[in-house]
Amino acid sequence: MEQTFEIFAIRYGHLDRRSPANFIGGDEHDQDMPLDYFVWVIRRPGKLYLLDTGFDAAMGLKRSRHIVRPVDVGLRQLGIEPESVDDIIISHMHFDHAGNRDLFPNARYHIQDREMAYCTGRCMCHSYLNHSFDVEDVTGMVQKLYSGRLKFHDGDSEIEPGLTVHRLGGHTQGLQVVRVKTARGWVVLASDAAHFYANFLENRLFPSIDSAAEMLEGFARMRQLATSENHVIPGHDPLVLAKYPLAFPAIDGTVRLDVDR
Repeated sequence: MEQTFEIFAIRYGHLDRRSPANFIGGDEHDQDMPLDYFVWVIRRPGKLYLLDTGFDAAMGLKRSRHIVRPVDVGLRQLGIEPESVDDIIISHMHFDHAGNRDLFPNARYHIQDREMAYCTGRCMCHSYLNHSFDVEDVTGMVQKLYSGRLKFHDGDSEIEPGLTVHRLGGHTQGLQVVRVKTARGWVVLASDAAHFYANFLENRLFPSIDSAAEMLEGFARMRQLATSENHVIPGHDPLVLAKYPLAFPAIDGTVRLDVDR
């Protein structure tokens, strides 16, 4: 029987940016269009999953991204100790989704076969493709493999009833989205299958890309997986914080995605 889950988006980082940098072909409006950085908590009574692990202050300095709240602080504000996290789903291995590699010593990681093959294979010979990966994150994931802390998925896979992962590719070869059953319906956590609402609502491609065809088909696939377009949550859009209610009145930047405002 499918259970329903709560979902929390925790904003941990920020990057000021102009809109032409967010679309292949630019943007004629040339307006402010910053990126927010999130990790996502998916939980039901007795079980918790984390989607992605973000990056730390050192990586933020290296990549010129601003940390607004360290990931561990955001989790603790929800009453979650990093050591208590048992399962982490990695959407893809880019630095802003697979960092903080030592923060979760007891977690098992879920990743697509294609993503591990991609970030350790011949495609990483190309700077255009490898620049968003951090070698320490990649080798750290290999170490988790050899210590028995890695669970592989091939395409569509059920983690438990009401929680599934789906390889879409596009942004990276093994990028996976997460489909979650909630009280308001099926929510799809897109991660970087769509950085912004504008990407999938207007079929406009984000420039960091492995396959344009897979990214475009991924937009359609997310519409099929979600109860409606309003149930697709992009990975970096500040509008998410405006569309959904705060998890707690006193905690800015953490919102509930399983309920409507």
